[in-house]
Amino acid sequence: MELISTHFCKAANVGYHGNLFGGTMLGWLDEAGAAYAAQCCDTPRMVTVRMGETLFKKPVRPGHLIKIYGEVVRCGTTSITVSLEARRHSVYNGTQVIACSSELVFVRVDGDGEAIPLSDKVKAKYDYLKSKS
Repeated sequence: MELISTHFCKAANVGYHGNLFGGTMLGWLDEAGAAYAAQCCDTPRMVTVRMGETLFKKPVRPGHLIKIYGEVVRCGTTSITVSLEARRHSVYNGTQVIACSSELVFVRVDGDGEAIPLSDKVKAKYDYLKSKS
């Protein structure tokens, strides 16, 4: 997996129990995943069509540094699926624990928002994934 974004959990991001709002984490995952999908597919025209099961494994509190990592797990005709992990990173010793994980599917769209095929160059880049499934 490669690092795709970093966030600080601030006091404004937490709820009554002192933990990061789940919706904030989902927003961070969606934004990071969309940017990653756009980068992988050589186009800014990628939209979220599915967020798979999202597991919140560890709490995130103010002052925690969150690093989001991603990797492409599938590439279809018009879509790409990315696996994301949000890791709580210790600035003191460099250790990381997975706070949250999910798989997101993004689709390439035209100016009208209709799905269009990924380029042959992109499909070729991820052709090796077909042998894994």
